[in-house]
Amino acid sequence: MELNVYLSGEIHTDWRQRIKEGCEAHNLNIVFTSAVTDHDASDAAGDLLGEETNQFWRDHKSAKVNAIRIKTALENCDVGVVRFGSQYKQWNAAFDAGYLAALGTPYITIHDEDIIHPLKEVDASALAWSTTPEQVVEILKYVSTKE
Repeated sequence: MELNVYLSGEIHTDWRQRIKEGCEAHNLNIVFTSAVTDHDASDAAGDLLGEETNQFWRDHKSAKVNAIRIKTALENCDVGVVRFGSQYKQWNAAFDAGYLAALGTPYITIHDEDIIHPLKEVDASALAWSTTPEQVVEILKYVSTKE
């Protein structure tokens, strides 16, 4: 079975690469999509429409330009994987999880135990909670290869 998997969440660790490499090692037929993970490029996406002196409007324009990619990828994925790191608050990841839930698209969360409480609603809609990228690989392996 081929799966289209959207990877959402924090951009400061190698979790995306670990999932991709793990799935490749098992020869899983998975296409991965994601938001732009270059923080500076993502923040500057609205600059394509002209320079903005007010930070609110710069962020607003950038969010809308980025949403073209994100909304399309979320609506076309089979499964979402939403990563929450402990160091930064990923409001965008929480938004993506809510969007996936509203679409009825299954998603898996990845986060440490120390943030279970603040993510209780997000986890309640997830079909799996994992603590490592390797657990996600095992889930994807199971759902895409078992008969």
